[in-house]
Parts: sequence; C-alpha cells; structure tokens
Amino acid sequence: MLTHISPKSQISDRQNLKWLFILRNLMMLSEIILIVLSVYGLHINLPEQQLWLVVISTGAVNLYTSMRLQTDVPVTELEIFSQISIDVFAIAVLLYLTGGASNPITWVFLLPLIITAIMLPQDYAWYMVILTTSLYTMLIAFNIPLPSIEPHMPDPQMQISDMESYRMLQNAHVMHDKSYFSLHMFGMWFGFVFSAGLVAFFVVELARTLRDQERSLAEARENALRDERVVALGTLAASAAHDMGTPLGTIMIVAHELEQEYPSHRYPDLHEKMLIMQQQINRCKEALSVMSASAGEMRAESGGVILLTDYIDDVINQWRTHKPGAKLNFFIDPNVAKDAKIIAERTLTHSLINVLNNAAEASPIELGIEFHATWNLDYMTLKIRDFGPGFPSEIVEFVGKQPVVSKKRGLGVGLFLTYSTINRLGGKINLYNSDSGGACVEITLALLNTETNNDNPGNG
Repeated sequence: MLTHISPKSQISDRQNLKWLFILRNLMMLSEIILIVLSVYGLHINLPEQQLWLVVISTGAVNLYTSMRLQTDVPVTELEIFSQISIDVFAIAVLLYLTGGASNPITWVFLLPLIITAIMLPQDYAWYMVILTTSLYTMLIAFNIPLPSIEPHMPDPQMQISDMESYRMLQNAHVMHDKSYFSLHMFGMWFGFVFSAGLVAFFVVELARTLRDQERSLAEARENALRDERVVALGTLAASAAHDMGTPLGTIMIVAHELEQEYPSHRYPDLHEKMLIMQQQINRCKEALSVMSASAGEMRAESGGVILLTDYIDDVINQWRTHKPGAKLNFFIDPNVAKDAKIIAERTLTHSLINVLNNAAEASPIELGIEFHATWNLDYMTLKIRDFGPGFPSEIVEFVGKQPVVSKKRGLGVGLFLTYSTINRLGGKINLYNSDSGGACVEITLALLNTETNNDNPGNG
C-alpha cells in the first residue's frame, strides 16, 4: 500500500532538468525567430548555414535530454551543470558568428548564470561566472563582424570631383548610421523585455517552490507530532495491557470459582449473570492482548493477504460482536473487482471497527448506520455514515488530527488513532458532516494489486 518515495534531492534535480529542457526549447525558438528576422526581414548577410547548424546541434542535445528524462537513472548536480555549460558554448558560437561582444544581445550570457544560481549550489555559480566571463572576453577579440550594418564614412576626396555622388554617399552614411542605431536599440529593447520576463518567471516559480517546500515542512512537522503522540499512546497501551493483565486474571479465577459454588440448577439467575461477566472478562483480556501485540508488531507480521470481500465480511462480523443490536445498512458497488486483495492488518481492522462503533453510538437505534463500499484493482473507498448530530462545528476542521479529551463529544483518542493509522498505510481519510444530517467518514486505501505494492510491506 505504501508508495516508494525518492530522496528529495533526486526529485529536485530531475525537476530542474525538466525546467532546463523547457528553457532550452524557448532559447531555440528565440534563436530561430532572430535568425529569420535578421536574414529575411532586415536582409543582413549572416553566415546562415553555420547558425542553423548551431540550432540543430542544440536541438540534438535537447532530444537527448528528453530521452534522458524518460529513464530512472538519478539526475546529478554535475549533469545539470554540464548541460548548462553546453548551452553557454552554443550561445558563444552564435555570438561569434554575429559580431561577438559588439552584438547587442550579449546580455544572454547572464541567463545561464541566473539559472545556475537558482538550481545549483554556490560553487557551481562561481564556476559559471568564470566560464561566461572567459567566453565574453574571448569574443571581444575573436568574432566575425556584423556585415552591412556598421556605419562607414564616404571618401572626402569625392566632394571635389563629384559633389552629387558625395552627397548620395553622405545620405547613405546617415541611413546606415540610423539603421545600425535602430538595430542596436532593438537588440537592447528585446534583451530587456526577454530578461525581465524570464527573471519574473523564475522569481514566481521560485516563490511557488518555496511555498510548496514550506507546506511540505509544515505537513512533515504535523505528521511527526502526530506520530509522536501515537507512539506515546502505544507505549501507554502496552503498559496498561501489562498492568491490567494480572487483575483481570484474578477476576477470571474468582468468577470461575463463584460459578462452581453457585451451580445453575440452584441459582439460575446468578449463574447467568456470572456467564455474562466471564464473557466480558474474556473480551477485555482479548482486547488487552491485541493492544500488547499490536504495539510492537510490524505490518507484515500483523496480517495476511486475503480477498477484499472476505476482509470486509470479517470486519463486519467482528464489529457485530461489539454492537450486536446495531442496525447496519450495507451498500456495495456491483461493479467491484472480485479478485482484489488487501493485507488484513490488525491496526486497520481495529480502526474500521472503531469508526463503526463511533457511528453506531452517535446514530439513533431505529436509523442505524450506512456502510458504502466500492473498489477496483487499485483502490478501495469506504464511506461510513451515521444519522446523529454530526461533528461539533468548533472541532470539525481538526477532528481526527489530534486527540479530544472530552468524551461528551463522542470522540476521544480512538478517532485520532484511526486517522493516524490510515495515513501511515498511505491512505486518505476525510471526516465531514453530511448536508442531510449526520457525520461521514470516507476512507481511501491502495490495494495490493497496485504497482506500488511491490515494495516490502513492512517498510511502512
């Protein structure tokens, strides 16, 4: 029933690799748009074949990343840094082919640094600073200049021989100068918009991730506190079972002697009462033995694998020994999987019986309680409803999540232990008041047929 949970670091690294895959796709889309706009829109003579080769190479790396994400091999921080470094070299080659450091979009070197600082530890961020700074410095000296957009001055000697040609060249110079300035301004504008959007996106995602982590930590602290209370209650139960075993044994011996001293043919009424007392003593001893055994048993030792239909029948039969006069309206989905199986764990059985007992005590005798059951090969859903006053409004939000001292509310530690047991087994329990009256307890548990049950059941 319990699912296998990967270490937190592995989950984070794999998620970071997925984000890197998505961002690389966005980078490739931006590169394609810029190449098409520059070559076919602005008619700039760029080394088109080499640029497309870089884009195709980046796509091949991203195809490998997509295939890598389909495997179960853990993702490491070094692998993520290596992939970001490949992107940095791809950006450097693109800038080398388009003017180097004079290109107005050299700001793009900041993006891998931002991504590294967010995804990886501080050491990797400094390595990325060294790498991007080195490549930027090299691009100042080594690059292919951008053609046809650099401003150029006409030959001053031409104003003597041909004034009209000189003026034409001077106008061409002004036009080229404006074109160069406009292109540079567009590059700076595009860089600001793209950087602002990307930084805002990362800040929002980082804030959401931090909120999710805080929520997970809060849930972990709540679960740890609940588990600590459960352990304390289990210790007290085992101690109580040990301490009460001797007095119950003594009472059992005295009751047996009284039965012998007052035979049934002479004292029929007294003899009948003695039998009832012995039955109740046996129930107490059995309950104490179960408490003592369950306090230290592992899940795999506390029950066997049986059909779910047999398990539900067994739970109902055990509950009827506690509440023989209670009315039960049983509803089962006719489309359930007949061969579904479950581990008949003792704590789960007692949790279900405890819910049924609470429902029977809260509901009027003539109305009884409702027991709804449905399941498939993967999951089972049980719904137990009574027709009583329901959960008090002041505690309905945290009912079951912590013990309630006052027994006047019809709760106590029983429902708290039930809630803890269901959560420990990887299930979900929902407690709420029905709109038509009464309280409802809805339980969902994974069955033995799911793939997650290949793990050792005792690991729960």
